[in-house]
Amino acid sequence: MRAHQNGTISIDVSNFILNCFVRSPIWQRWLSLPLSFLFLLAMGANATLLITVRMEAALHQPMYYLLSLLSLLDIVLCLTVIPKVLAIFWFDLRSIGFSACFLQMYIMNCFQGMESCTFMVMAYDRYVAICHPLRYSSIITDQFVVKAAIFILARNVLITVPIPILSARLYYCGKNVIENCICGNMFVSRLSCDDVTINRIYQFAAGWTLLGSDLVLIFLSYILILRAVLRLKAEGAVTKALSTCGSHFILILFFSTILLVFVLTHVAKNQVSPDVPVLLNILHHGIPAALNPIVYGVRTQEIKQGIQRLLKKGW
Repeated sequence: MRAHQNGTISIDVSNFILNCFVRSPIWQRWLSLPLSFLFLLAMGANATLLITVRMEAALHQPMYYLLSLLSLLDIVLCLTVIPKVLAIFWFDLRSIGFSACFLQMYIMNCFQGMESCTFMVMAYDRYVAICHPLRYSSIITDQFVVKAAIFILARNVLITVPIPILSARLYYCGKNVIENCICGNMFVSRLSCDDVTINRIYQFAAGWTLLGSDLVLIFLSYILILRAVLRLKAEGAVTKALSTCGSHFILILFFSTILLVFVLTHVAKNQVSPDVPVLLNILHHGIPAALNPIVYGVRTQEIKQGIQRLLKKGW
C-alpha cells in the first residue's frame, strides 16, 4: 500500500479481473461456439498454409514468404487473445496476472502493427508486379523479404514498447476490474488513480503512426496499380492484372474494416452498448486470422495445388 501525492491510497495490484459482457451474459454462450470454431479454423488453416509453403519448392518465392509471415503473426495474435477469452466464457476464469496482462497488451499492439506493416509490404510487392513486371525479379528478392521482415520487427517492437511500460508504471487504486475480455491499454489505464493523459496521447500517436501510415501507403499503392492497369491494351490483361491483387485487397478489407468499425464504435461509445466495442475487438483477433489463409488458398492456384499434393502424400 502506498500513499500517493494527491492524497489517495494506492493498493499494489497482483492481478486484474476481466469482466466482459456482464450486461449481456447470454452473449458469452452464443459467442463461445463460433469463437471456438474461428480459433480452430485459424490455427488449422494457417498451419496448413505454413506447411504447404515449407514443403513445396514451387512456393519458395518472396510473395509466399510474406504470406507465411502473415500466418505466423495471425497464429501468435490468436493464441494471445482467444484462449483466454474462451476460458472466461467456459470456466469463468476472469483473473489475469499483472505481468501477464501487460504482456498480452504488448503482444496485441506489437503484432497488430506488424500485421499492418506486412500488408503494406505485400501491397508494394503487388505494385512492383503490376507496374514494373520486368524488374520484379530483381527488386522483390529473398534479400528484400529478409530486410522487410527486419524492418517490420524493429519498427513495431520499438514503437509499441512504451505502451505497456506507461501503463505498468501507473499507481492502481483499489479497483482492479477491467471492463473488457482482454487487456486493452486504455481499459487498464483508466483503473489508475494517476493522470493517464500521456498514455492516451502515446496510444493515439503510435496507432496513427503505425496503422495510419500503412493504410495510406497501401491506398497509394492501389491507386498507382489501378492507373497502370487501366493503361493496359491487351485483351484480358486488365482482368489478369486485377486478379493478382484480388486476394491481397480482400485481406486488407477484412483487416481494416473491422478495425475501423471498432474505432468508430469506441469513439461513439455513448450511442452504442459498451459490449459492442468489446465484441468487435475480440472478432478483430479471430475473423481476419481465420479468413486470411483461406482466401489465399482458394484464390491462389499454386497454393491450392500445393495443398492437394500434400494431401495425396498423406500429410
